[in-house]
Parts: sequence; C-alpha cells; structure tokens
Amino acid sequence: MATAYCKTPVAMKSRLSSVSCLKYFSRKKSFKELNTSCKFSTKIENICSFNQPPLTETLPNLPNVIYSKHKLDNVKTNITQLPCGIRVASEVAYGEFCTVGVAINSGCRYEVAYPSGVNHFLEKLAFSTTSNFPGNNEILDEIEKYNGLCDAQCSRDVVLYAASANRKYVDNIIKVLADVVLRPRITEDEVMAASKAILFEHDTLMIRPEQDQLLENLVHMAAFQQNTLGLSKLCPIENVSQINRQVLLTYLKNHYVPERIVVGGVGVDHQQLVDSVQKYFVDEKPSWDNEKLDKISIDTSIPQYTGGIIKEECEIPGFPGPSGLAVLSHVMIGLESVPLVSTNDFVPSCVLNLMMGGGGSFSAGGPGKGMYTRLYRNVLNRYGWLYSATAYNHSYTDSGLFCIHASAEPQYVRDMVKVIVYEIANMASNIQREELARAKKQLQSLLLMNLEARPIVFEDMVRQILACGYRKRPEELLQEIENVTEDDVVRVVKTMLDTPLTVVARGDISKLPLIEEMQELISTKPKGKIFGRF
Repeated sequence: MATAYCKTPVAMKSRLSSVSCLKYFSRKKSFKELNTSCKFSTKIENICSFNQPPLTETLPNLPNVIYSKHKLDNVKTNITQLPCGIRVASEVAYGEFCTVGVAINSGCRYEVAYPSGVNHFLEKLAFSTTSNFPGNNEILDEIEKYNGLCDAQCSRDVVLYAASANRKYVDNIIKVLADVVLRPRITEDEVMAASKAILFEHDTLMIRPEQDQLLENLVHMAAFQQNTLGLSKLCPIENVSQINRQVLLTYLKNHYVPERIVVGGVGVDHQQLVDSVQKYFVDEKPSWDNEKLDKISIDTSIPQYTGGIIKEECEIPGFPGPSGLAVLSHVMIGLESVPLVSTNDFVPSCVLNLMMGGGGSFSAGGPGKGMYTRLYRNVLNRYGWLYSATAYNHSYTDSGLFCIHASAEPQYVRDMVKVIVYEIANMASNIQREELARAKKQLQSLLLMNLEARPIVFEDMVRQILACGYRKRPEELLQEIENVTEDDVVRVVKTMLDTPLTVVARGDISKLPLIEEMQELISTKPKGKIFGRF
C-alpha cells in the first residue's frame, strides 16, 4: 500500500499543491481518501490560478528600461611614458582590490653572456630583503598589511613581479615593488638558499611522473639550439655553483633598465600610479648604482630555429599508490610557428592549436574539455594504448614553436610517433566547417573567460605593451578570431611544414624511430593507413 500512495499523485495529470503533498507524506490514507483529497486540491488550484502573459511580450505598465553603456575612458588602456623611458599603463576595474606589477623585457633568452640559470635564481630571490625592507620576511609582512598577495614569474622573454591588494594602498604597494625590482640586497645567505631551492626543485622534477615542465624546456633547447629561446629556463646543475651575487647584480644592472620596464595597474587611478612610479622608480636610484659592475651589452639577436632531437633514456617514475597506471614514455614533436608581431598569422595559429586540441585519455567532460578536437577524434579515441596527446603553441615577439606532446607505454613508442607525425602532416587536410567554427568559438570563450580575472588582465596588458607598444582590445581579438578562414589555417600549416622537425623524447625510448624517418614522413604528407611506413 505504501507504494500506491507514492505512485498515485505522480500518475494524476493535475498538480498537487505543496500543502497537499505534506499531508500525503505526514499520515497514511486509504486509496479512496487520497483520490478525493487530490481532486479537492485541483479545484482549489483552478480557482486561484490566473493567466500569465507570455515571455515574448513586454509586461504592461512598466517604465522603459535604460541600459548602461561603456564609456570610452572605462575601456581604453591609459599609457604614459616617463622621460626616463619607463612606461606606465592602467585600466579601469571595479571592486575593492587592484592588481599592480612590473613587467621587464628580460628572461632566459638574454642569458647568452651569463651562466644559464640567472633568471631561475632571480625568480627564487624575488621578494627577499631589500634596501628599505632589510628584515627577513619584512616584505611579505608589509604586503599582508594591505591585504595583499604577491608573485614573481620568469619566462623566456618576460619577467613579471605583481601584487594584488586593497586599492587604497596603491602607493605603498608600488613602493614595495620598486624595492623588490630595483633595490634587492641579494645577500650570500639568500643566494645559498636559492641554490638549495633550485637543487631541490631539480630533484623533485626527476622523481615526478609528470613530464610537462621538463619537456617544454627540452623542446625549446632542441628547436633553437644554443641561441636565444633555446637557452635553458631551468638552471643546469653544473651552473648552480657558478652563479653568485656578482653575476646576479651584473645581469640586473644591464637588463633592468627604464626603457625595458612597464609598470601596470588594473583597478587603479592612472595619475596616482604615474606619481607613485615617478617617486619610487625614478627619484630613488637602483642599489647597483653603488656597485662596481661590468657593462655588458644586451643580446638583441633574432632566434635562429634549427630543429633537432634531444633524447634522454631514463626511468620515469610511475604514479604513486594503487593507481594501476603504467610507466610511460614521452615524446614531443614540434615545428617552428609564427611570431606574435609583424605577421597576420598569429591568430590563425591559435585557432589551429584549439582545432588540434587534445588531452589525456582519462579526461572527463564534454565539448568544453576539447573532446571533439582532432587529437581526440583521430588519436585518443582510436588508439587505446595512447595515454595522452596534446597540442601546444608557444609564441614570442620574433618566433614561435608549435608542438604535440604524446605519451604511451614503451612498447608503443614507434607506433605513437607514426600516429603523431601523421596528424601533423595532415593538419591542413579536410578541414570541416564545423570543426573550424567550434575551434574559433572555443578560443573566443577561453579568451573571455581568462580576462574575467584581474591578474590575467594585468599580465595581458603589460605583455602586449612590451611586445607591441599598445594593448589590443578583446573586441578586436574576438573579431580577428571570427575572421579566420580555412585558407588562413592552411597557409599557417604550410609555413610550419616547411621547417625542420624538432623531437624530444624521455623514458624508455629504445623503439624511437630516427628523426630522418619522421622528417621523410612529414614531407610525403601520407594519407590513408599509416602503419608499415617506417
């Protein structure tokens, strides 16, 4: 009988009022009583009901809606160049907090005259003691007073120091950042601590099953051998003992110069930011002005893409615990891509990256996770022995690198390389209108989603100003993405395929084919079945 009580109201066409439902489940009734109660509830509802207007019609007797509009001053990037050469940029953002920071045209690509790894050291030494904040953790305590967070990142071509804090304390945060950038003490104890941190990081990377960071560094070293973008981002073990206070201060003096610096803020008053930068970045001098240091010219050479191969036969640790995941071998295959500036092919290359997509075999999710990209449809969904296949597009002001990272068990390395090379060779073949539209929409949505975060807006703004001298508005980028055609993607792919192949492999790679065989397969652009070609 209990089952009948539950099923009877569901089977009836009329809706039960909430009061009636409570009565049903608070005490037992006979089937006859229940049916009578339901009919009574339906009558009450019919009496109290009224006709609602359709959603397609405007409600009557309401005032006209006035929508807010963007003011030009609220959407533009304000840029001021100080007489010394420092550029100050800001954008409006709403809320209690702001993000301010410093971007410097520096990075490991400029270390040709120094021991490789200087910027790795500087990243570890960021927010240590300075001239005005000499105590241990005094910088961090100062930032915490303003409800702030700080971070420093050294990439291949840009160094970023940034902090997010209450917007009432912009002047105080700029004072801290100026000291961090221009007046670090860099004591012997701090250098020793940074050395230990780098050695520990190296040991950690060697025992982790994830290989992304190591492979990303190695693929640049193979693609641009011994020049600019090919200089190691991670400090080599043999260089840790060679980098000292003198080396670090010499690098800072020659690279942290006004014309290579952009100070940016999101959610701050522009004039207040300019005044603070003048006070702390210009009026107060850098600490290395009082040191006797060598004058070394900055490397301005253009990256020379060489292609090549780096192989590291080693044991890659498995995932800890009872995961059941196999020990994998990793291969990354790349080609020279297009630069950020001086070409119209940067946006099409980003669309190509999204069109190839990829991920891991165990990724969960739908189209938003890239499940309809080529590397999923043509690779991961067809070959169960492949654990991952992901496309990456690294772009810099004067060059770029497009690559695909794949992993599988050692016995499948040869087949894995065939599959990835085949996909690279046929990137421009049979581009469907639907997949191109999906890639463009996904790129647009990723752009807008990322720009919802204030720190991302800051980074995008200062990077564009360093590279181009101005910031391109998101609306312009969205339109450029929308304008990408199949011919644009084909043109970019053909340019890439004309460059030498870059290959990096780690793990048990005894079955890895020769790079000459891979290059031959790329050149023939095979179609149809691929196995048996090596």
